[in-house]
Amino acid sequence: MSGTSNLLELMTRNLRQSGIYIAFVLIVVLFTVMTGGSLLSPGNLTNLVLQYSYILILAIGMVMIIVAGHIDLSVGSVVAVTGAVSAVVVIREGMPWWVGVVAALLTGALVGVWQGFWVAVVGIPAFIVTLAGMLIFRGLTMQVLDNVSLSPFPNEYQMIAGGFLNGLLGGPGYDVFTLLIFALGVLGFAVQQWRARLRKLKYKQPVEALWLFAVKILVVAAVVMAFGWRLANARGLPIVLILLAALVLIYGFVTQRTIFGRHIYAMGGNLQAAKLSGVKTVRVNFLLFVNMGLLSAVAGIVYSARSNSAQPGAGNMFELDAIAAAFIGGAAVTGGVGKVQGAIIGGLIMAVMSNGMQIMGIDQSTQNVVRGVVLVLAVAFDVWNKKRAAADR
Repeated sequence: MSGTSNLLELMTRNLRQSGIYIAFVLIVVLFTVMTGGSLLSPGNLTNLVLQYSYILILAIGMVMIIVAGHIDLSVGSVVAVTGAVSAVVVIREGMPWWVGVVAALLTGALVGVWQGFWVAVVGIPAFIVTLAGMLIFRGLTMQVLDNVSLSPFPNEYQMIAGGFLNGLLGGPGYDVFTLLIFALGVLGFAVQQWRARLRKLKYKQPVEALWLFAVKILVVAAVVMAFGWRLANARGLPIVLILLAALVLIYGFVTQRTIFGRHIYAMGGNLQAAKLSGVKTVRVNFLLFVNMGLLSAVAGIVYSARSNSAQPGAGNMFELDAIAAAFIGGAAVTGGVGKVQGAIIGGLIMAVMSNGMQIMGIDQSTQNVVRGVVLVLAVAFDVWNKKRAAADR
Protein backbone atom coordinates (compact mmCIF):
# COMPACT_ATOMS: atom_id res chain seq x y z
CA MET A 1 0.00 0.00 0.00
CA SER A 2 2.83 2.39 0.83
CA GLY A 3 4.29 1.97 -2.66
CA THR A 4 0.90 2.65 -4.26
CA SER A 5 0.32 5.75 -2.12
CA ASN A 6 3.82 6.93 -2.97
CA LEU A 7 3.04 6.58 -6.67
CA LEU A 8 -0.28 8.43 -6.33
CA GLU A 9 1.37 11.21 -4.33
CA LEU A 10 4.10 11.57 -6.93
CA MET A 11 1.61 11.65 -9.79
CA THR A 12 -0.54 14.26 -8.05
CA ARG A 13 2.41 16.49 -7.13
CA ASN A 14 3.72 16.52 -10.69
CA LEU A 15 0.44 16.19 -12.55
CA ARG A 16 1.24 18.83 -15.17
CA GLN A 17 4.48 17.17 -16.25
CA SER A 18 3.71 13.49 -15.60
CA GLY A 19 0.33 13.69 -17.30
CA ILE A 20 1.85 14.79 -20.60
CA TYR A 21 4.09 11.72 -20.77
CA ILE A 22 1.14 9.44 -20.13
CA ALA A 23 -0.88 11.28 -22.78
CA PHE A 24 1.97 10.93 -25.28
CA VAL A 25 2.19 7.16 -24.77
CA LEU A 26 -1.58 6.78 -25.12
CA ILE A 27 -1.66 8.87 -28.31
CA VAL A 28 1.18 6.85 -29.83
CA VAL A 29 -0.59 3.59 -28.97
CA LEU A 30 -3.90 4.91 -30.32
CA PHE A 31 -2.52 6.00 -33.69
CA THR A 32 -0.37 2.88 -33.98
CA VAL A 33 -3.53 0.79 -33.73
CA MET A 34 -5.52 3.08 -36.02
CA THR A 35 -2.81 3.06 -38.71
CA GLY A 36 -2.28 -0.69 -38.51
CA GLY A 37 1.27 -0.25 -37.18
CA SER A 38 2.38 2.08 -39.98
CA LEU A 39 3.04 4.92 -37.53
CA LEU A 40 5.94 3.03 -35.92
CA SER A 41 7.41 1.59 -39.09
CA PRO A 42 11.15 2.38 -39.45
CA GLY A 43 10.64 4.48 -42.56
CA ASN A 44 7.80 6.52 -41.07
CA LEU A 45 9.66 7.18 -37.81
CA THR A 46 12.60 8.51 -39.81
CA ASN A 47 10.29 10.77 -41.80
CA LEU A 48 8.63 11.91 -38.57
CA VAL A 49 12.00 13.10 -37.23
CA LEU A 50 12.90 14.87 -40.47
CA GLN A 51 9.49 16.42 -41.03
CA TYR A 52 8.92 17.97 -37.61
CA SER A 53 12.46 18.72 -36.40
CA TYR A 54 12.20 22.44 -37.12
CA ILE A 55 8.99 22.75 -35.07
CA LEU A 56 10.73 21.08 -32.13
CA ILE A 57 13.66 23.49 -32.46
CA LEU A 58 11.26 26.44 -32.36
CA ALA A 59 9.45 24.92 -29.37
CA ILE A 60 12.67 24.98 -27.32
CA GLY A 61 12.97 28.74 -27.65
CA MET A 62 9.22 29.33 -27.41
CA VAL A 63 8.84 27.61 -24.05
CA MET A 64 11.53 29.89 -22.61
CA ILE A 65 9.68 32.94 -23.96
CA ILE A 66 6.38 31.70 -22.49
CA VAL A 67 7.94 30.84 -19.12
CA ALA A 68 9.15 34.46 -18.90
CA GLY A 69 5.59 35.65 -19.48
CA HIS A 70 5.84 36.61 -23.16
CA ILE A 71 4.76 35.24 -26.55
CA ASP A 72 6.45 35.32 -29.97
CA LEU A 73 4.23 35.41 -33.04
CA SER A 74 7.04 36.12 -35.52
CA VAL A 75 9.04 32.89 -35.53
CA GLY A 76 7.43 31.52 -38.70
CA SER A 77 8.35 34.69 -40.59
CA VAL A 78 11.87 34.61 -39.14
CA VAL A 79 12.23 31.03 -40.39
CA ALA A 80 11.28 32.31 -43.84
CA VAL A 81 13.61 35.33 -43.91
CA THR A 82 16.65 33.45 -42.56
CA GLY A 83 16.13 30.66 -45.11
CA ALA A 84 15.77 33.32 -47.82
CA VAL A 85 19.05 35.02 -46.82
CA SER A 86 20.84 31.68 -46.85
CA ALA A 87 19.43 30.87 -50.31
CA VAL A 88 20.48 34.22 -51.76
CA VAL A 89 24.01 33.81 -50.40
CA VAL A 90 24.45 30.18 -51.49
CA ILE A 91 22.29 29.80 -54.61
CA ARG A 92 22.16 33.26 -56.14
CA GLU A 93 25.65 34.47 -55.13
CA GLY A 94 27.34 31.05 -55.42
CA MET A 95 29.10 31.16 -52.04
CA PRO A 96 29.98 28.02 -50.01
CA TRP A 97 27.14 26.37 -48.12
CA TRP A 98 28.57 27.20 -44.71
CA VAL A 99 28.59 30.92 -45.53
CA GLY A 100 24.83 30.66 -46.03
CA VAL A 101 24.49 29.01 -42.61
CA VAL A 102 26.50 31.80 -40.95
CA ALA A 103 24.50 34.47 -42.81
CA ALA A 104 21.22 32.92 -41.65
CA LEU A 105 22.40 32.77 -38.03
CA LEU A 106 23.56 36.39 -38.13
CA THR A 107 20.20 37.40 -39.60
CA GLY A 108 18.37 35.56 -36.83
CA ALA A 109 20.54 37.25 -34.19
CA LEU A 110 19.82 40.69 -35.69
CA VAL A 111 16.09 39.92 -35.66
CA GLY A 112 16.41 38.99 -31.99
CA VAL A 113 18.28 42.21 -31.22
CA TRP A 114 15.57 44.25 -33.00
CA GLN A 115 12.68 42.62 -31.15
CA GLY A 116 14.56 42.40 -27.86
CA PHE A 117 15.19 46.14 -27.96
CA TRP A 118 11.51 47.01 -28.31
CA VAL A 119 10.38 44.50 -25.69
CA ALA A 120 13.15 44.80 -23.09
CA VAL A 121 14.38 48.37 -23.44
CA VAL A 122 11.36 50.31 -24.71
CA GLY A 123 8.82 48.16 -22.86
CA ILE A 124 6.35 47.38 -25.66
CA PRO A 125 4.47 44.12 -24.98
CA ALA A 126 5.99 41.17 -26.83
CA PHE A 127 2.63 40.32 -28.38
CA ILE A 128 2.60 43.66 -30.25
CA VAL A 129 6.30 43.64 -31.16
CA THR A 130 6.25 40.11 -32.55
CA LEU A 131 2.93 40.64 -34.31
CA ALA A 132 4.59 43.55 -36.11
CA GLY A 133 7.64 41.34 -36.67
CA MET A 134 5.47 38.69 -38.28
CA LEU A 135 4.44 41.23 -40.90
CA ILE A 136 7.85 42.90 -41.25
CA PHE A 137 9.88 39.75 -41.76
CA ARG A 138 7.33 38.16 -44.07
CA GLY A 139 7.54 41.26 -46.23
CA LEU A 140 11.34 41.24 -46.11
CA THR A 141 11.30 37.59 -47.19
CA MET A 142 9.34 38.50 -50.30
CA GLN A 143 11.72 41.36 -51.05
CA VAL A 144 14.86 39.27 -50.54
CA LEU A 145 13.54 36.53 -52.83
CA ASP A 146 11.93 38.94 -55.31
CA ASN A 147 8.75 36.99 -54.53
CA VAL A 148 10.04 33.82 -56.23
CA SER A 149 11.44 30.56 -54.87
CA LEU A 150 15.14 29.78 -55.01
CA SER A 151 16.51 26.23 -55.43
CA PRO A 152 18.37 23.92 -55.32
CA PHE A 153 20.87 24.02 -52.48
CA PRO A 154 24.17 22.11 -52.77
CA ASN A 155 24.29 18.58 -51.39
CA GLU A 156 26.30 19.62 -48.31
CA TYR A 157 23.57 22.05 -47.27
CA GLN A 158 20.83 19.48 -47.86
CA MET A 159 22.68 17.05 -45.58
CA ILE A 160 21.86 19.27 -42.58
CA ALA A 161 18.24 18.12 -42.65
CA GLY A 162 18.40 15.03 -44.84
CA GLY A 163 21.73 13.41 -44.04
CA PHE A 164 22.34 10.22 -42.05
CA LEU A 165 25.21 8.65 -40.18
CA ASN A 166 25.07 5.04 -41.26
CA GLY A 167 27.54 2.21 -41.57
CA LEU A 168 30.28 3.75 -39.39
CA LEU A 169 30.51 0.57 -37.28
CA GLY A 170 28.76 -1.79 -39.67
CA GLY A 171 26.10 -4.21 -38.51
CA PRO A 172 24.31 -7.33 -39.79
CA GLY A 173 21.27 -5.69 -41.39
CA TYR A 174 21.11 -2.79 -38.93
CA ASP A 175 23.34 0.16 -38.01
CA VAL A 176 25.38 -0.55 -34.86
CA PHE A 177 26.48 3.09 -34.54
CA THR A 178 22.87 4.27 -34.19
CA LEU A 179 22.21 1.72 -31.44
CA LEU A 180 25.42 2.71 -29.65
CA ILE A 181 24.47 6.41 -29.64
CA PHE A 182 21.02 5.63 -28.26
CA ALA A 183 22.51 3.34 -25.60
CA LEU A 184 24.88 6.11 -24.51
CA GLY A 185 21.91 8.47 -24.35
CA VAL A 186 20.02 6.06 -22.09
CA LEU A 187 23.09 5.67 -19.87
CA GLY A 188 23.48 9.44 -19.62
CA PHE A 189 19.80 9.82 -18.72
CA ALA A 190 20.06 7.16 -16.00
CA VAL A 191 23.16 8.80 -14.47
CA GLN A 192 21.53 12.25 -14.55
CA GLN A 193 18.37 10.94 -12.88
CA TRP A 194 20.38 9.11 -10.21
CA ARG A 195 22.37 12.23 -9.38
CA ALA A 196 19.18 14.28 -9.20
CA ARG A 197 17.74 11.71 -6.80
CA LEU A 198 20.84 11.86 -4.58
CA ARG A 199 20.65 15.67 -4.50
CA LYS A 200 17.03 15.53 -3.35
CA LEU A 201 17.89 12.98 -0.66
CA LYS A 202 20.78 15.16 0.50
CA TYR A 203 18.42 18.08 1.09
CA LYS A 204 15.73 15.80 2.54
CA GLN A 205 13.31 16.41 -0.35
CA PRO A 206 10.65 13.79 -1.19
CA VAL A 207 11.56 11.23 -3.86
CA GLU A 208 9.77 8.27 -5.37
CA ALA A 209 10.38 4.78 -4.02
CA LEU A 210 13.52 3.08 -5.33
CA TRP A 211 11.51 0.46 -7.20
CA LEU A 212 9.46 3.16 -8.88
CA PHE A 213 12.63 5.01 -9.85
CA ALA A 214 14.01 1.80 -11.37
CA VAL A 215 10.77 1.19 -13.29
CA LYS A 216 10.88 4.73 -14.69
CA ILE A 217 14.46 4.26 -15.94
CA LEU A 218 13.64 0.87 -17.47
CA VAL A 219 10.54 2.18 -19.25
CA VAL A 220 12.43 5.14 -20.69
CA ALA A 221 15.29 2.86 -21.73
CA ALA A 222 12.90 0.44 -23.44
CA VAL A 223 11.09 3.20 -25.35
CA VAL A 224 14.30 4.97 -26.42
CA MET A 225 16.06 1.78 -27.50
CA ALA A 226 12.96 0.64 -29.41
CA PHE A 227 13.03 3.97 -31.25
CA GLY A 228 16.76 3.56 -31.90
CA TRP A 229 16.23 0.04 -33.18
CA ARG A 230 13.65 1.29 -35.68
CA LEU A 231 16.03 3.97 -36.96
CA ALA A 232 18.91 1.50 -37.10
CA ASN A 233 16.82 -0.71 -39.37
CA ALA A 234 15.96 2.19 -41.66
CA ARG A 235 18.56 4.72 -42.85
CA GLY A 236 20.54 5.12 -39.66
CA LEU A 237 20.96 8.13 -37.38
CA PRO A 238 19.59 11.40 -38.85
CA ILE A 239 22.04 14.30 -38.54
CA VAL A 240 19.19 16.62 -37.61
CA LEU A 241 18.33 14.34 -34.68
CA ILE A 242 21.87 14.83 -33.33
CA LEU A 243 21.40 18.59 -33.66
CA LEU A 244 18.05 18.43 -31.89
CA ALA A 245 19.40 16.24 -29.07
CA ALA A 246 22.30 18.65 -28.54
CA LEU A 247 19.90 21.60 -28.32
CA VAL A 248 17.67 19.78 -25.83
CA LEU A 249 20.64 18.94 -23.61
CA ILE A 250 22.09 22.45 -23.78
CA TYR A 251 18.84 24.28 -23.15
CA GLY A 252 17.70 21.80 -20.53
CA PHE A 253 20.91 22.58 -18.63
CA VAL A 254 20.58 26.33 -19.16
CA THR A 255 16.99 26.51 -17.94
CA GLN A 256 17.35 24.16 -14.97
CA ARG A 257 20.93 24.57 -13.75
CA THR A 258 22.06 28.15 -14.43
CA ILE A 259 21.37 31.56 -12.87
CA PHE A 260 20.00 32.80 -16.19
CA GLY A 261 17.48 29.97 -16.23
CA ARG A 262 16.38 30.64 -12.66
CA HIS A 263 15.89 34.31 -13.53
CA ILE A 264 13.58 33.35 -16.41
CA TYR A 265 11.35 31.37 -14.06
CA ALA A 266 11.48 34.10 -11.42
CA MET A 267 10.31 36.72 -13.93
CA GLY A 268 7.46 34.54 -15.14
CA GLY A 269 6.38 33.65 -11.62
CA ASN A 270 6.34 37.19 -10.22
CA LEU A 271 7.92 40.00 -12.22
CA GLN A 272 7.86 42.61 -9.46
CA ALA A 273 9.35 40.22 -6.92
CA ALA A 274 12.07 39.31 -9.43
CA LYS A 275 12.96 42.98 -9.89
CA LEU A 276 13.11 43.53 -6.13
CA SER A 277 15.33 40.46 -5.83
CA GLY A 278 17.89 42.00 -8.16
CA VAL A 279 17.05 40.18 -11.39
CA LYS A 280 18.16 42.30 -14.35
CA THR A 281 14.92 41.91 -16.23
CA VAL A 282 15.91 44.13 -19.17
CA ARG A 283 19.01 42.03 -19.82
CA VAL A 284 17.20 38.71 -19.43
CA ASN A 285 14.34 39.73 -21.73
CA PHE A 286 16.75 41.06 -24.35
CA LEU A 287 18.79 37.83 -24.34
CA LEU A 288 15.62 35.75 -24.52
CA PHE A 289 14.59 37.34 -27.80
CA VAL A 290 18.11 37.19 -29.24
CA ASN A 291 18.09 33.49 -28.39
CA MET A 292 14.67 33.06 -30.03
CA GLY A 293 15.99 34.73 -33.16
CA LEU A 294 18.97 32.38 -33.28
CA LEU A 295 16.82 29.27 -32.79
CA SER A 296 14.44 30.52 -35.47
CA ALA A 297 17.45 30.81 -37.79
CA VAL A 298 18.48 27.24 -36.97
CA ALA A 299 14.93 26.12 -37.78
CA GLY A 300 15.06 28.18 -40.98
CA ILE A 301 18.28 26.46 -42.04
CA VAL A 302 16.84 23.02 -41.30
CA TYR A 303 13.57 23.79 -43.09
CA SER A 304 15.24 25.19 -46.20
CA ALA A 305 17.63 22.23 -46.29
CA ARG A 306 14.71 19.83 -45.91
CA SER A 307 12.66 21.46 -48.69
CA ASN A 308 15.80 22.15 -50.78
CA SER A 309 14.53 25.66 -51.48
CA ALA A 310 13.67 29.04 -50.02
CA GLN A 311 10.08 30.13 -50.54
CA PRO A 312 8.19 33.36 -49.79
CA GLY A 313 5.54 31.35 -47.93
CA ALA A 314 7.98 29.25 -45.87
CA GLY A 315 7.28 28.94 -42.15
CA ASN A 316 3.60 29.79 -42.45
CA MET A 317 1.80 28.98 -39.15
CA PHE A 318 4.98 27.58 -37.57
CA GLU A 319 4.56 29.99 -34.67
CA LEU A 320 1.22 28.42 -33.77
CA ASP A 321 2.70 24.91 -33.82
CA ALA A 322 5.58 26.03 -31.57
CA ILE A 323 3.22 27.79 -29.14
CA ALA A 324 0.92 24.76 -29.09
CA ALA A 325 3.88 22.47 -28.38
CA ALA A 326 4.88 24.59 -25.37
CA PHE A 327 1.37 24.73 -23.90
CA ILE A 328 0.58 21.07 -24.54
CA GLY A 329 3.95 20.24 -22.96
CA GLY A 330 2.95 21.83 -19.65
CA ALA A 331 3.84 25.53 -19.94
CA ALA A 332 1.52 27.79 -17.97
CA VAL A 333 -0.41 30.53 -19.75
CA THR A 334 0.58 33.02 -17.06
CA GLY A 335 4.28 32.12 -17.17
CA GLY A 336 6.66 30.74 -14.58
CA VAL A 337 6.02 27.06 -15.43
CA GLY A 338 7.32 24.89 -18.26
CA LYS A 339 10.28 22.78 -19.29
CA VAL A 340 12.22 22.19 -22.48
CA GLN A 341 11.57 18.45 -22.25
CA GLY A 342 7.85 19.10 -21.88
CA ALA A 343 7.82 21.31 -24.98
CA ILE A 344 9.56 18.56 -26.96
CA ILE A 345 6.94 16.03 -25.82
CA GLY A 346 4.19 18.51 -26.70
CA GLY A 347 5.69 18.96 -30.15
CA LEU A 348 5.92 15.20 -30.59
CA ILE A 349 2.26 14.84 -29.65
CA MET A 350 1.33 17.31 -32.37
CA ALA A 351 3.67 15.53 -34.80
CA VAL A 352 2.27 12.07 -34.05
CA MET A 353 -1.32 13.29 -34.41
CA SER A 354 -0.61 15.08 -37.70
CA ASN A 355 1.40 12.20 -39.11
CA GLY A 356 -1.11 9.60 -37.97
CA MET A 357 -4.02 11.50 -39.50
CA GLN A 358 -2.08 11.91 -42.75
CA ILE A 359 -1.48 8.16 -42.91
CA MET A 360 -5.19 7.60 -42.31
CA GLY A 361 -6.04 9.97 -45.18
CA ILE A 362 -7.88 12.52 -43.02
CA ASP A 363 -8.23 15.88 -44.78
CA GLN A 364 -6.34 18.97 -43.64
CA SER A 365 -9.43 20.81 -42.39
CA THR A 366 -10.26 18.00 -39.96
CA GLN A 367 -6.63 17.85 -38.83
CA ASN A 368 -6.75 21.55 -37.96
CA VAL A 369 -9.93 21.03 -35.94
CA VAL A 370 -8.38 18.17 -33.96
CA ARG A 371 -5.19 20.10 -33.25
CA GLY A 372 -7.19 23.12 -32.13
CA VAL A 373 -9.29 21.03 -29.75
CA VAL A 374 -6.15 19.45 -28.27
CA LEU A 375 -4.65 22.90 -27.66
CA VAL A 376 -7.79 24.15 -25.90
CA LEU A 377 -7.90 21.02 -23.73
CA ALA A 378 -4.23 21.46 -22.80
CA VAL A 379 -4.80 25.04 -21.65
CA ALA A 380 -8.01 24.03 -19.85
CA PHE A 381 -6.02 21.34 -18.04
CA ASP A 382 -3.49 23.99 -16.95
CA VAL A 383 -6.29 26.22 -15.57
CA TRP A 384 -7.93 23.28 -13.77
CA ASN A 385 -4.61 22.16 -12.35
CA LYS A 386 -3.97 25.63 -10.88
CA LYS A 387 -7.39 25.72 -9.26
CA ARG A 388 -6.84 22.25 -7.81
CA ALA A 389 -3.44 23.24 -6.43
CA ALA A 390 -4.89 26.42 -4.87
CA ALA A 391 -7.72 24.46 -3.28
CA ASP A 392 -5.23 22.00 -1.70
CA ARG A 393 -3.34 24.77 0.05
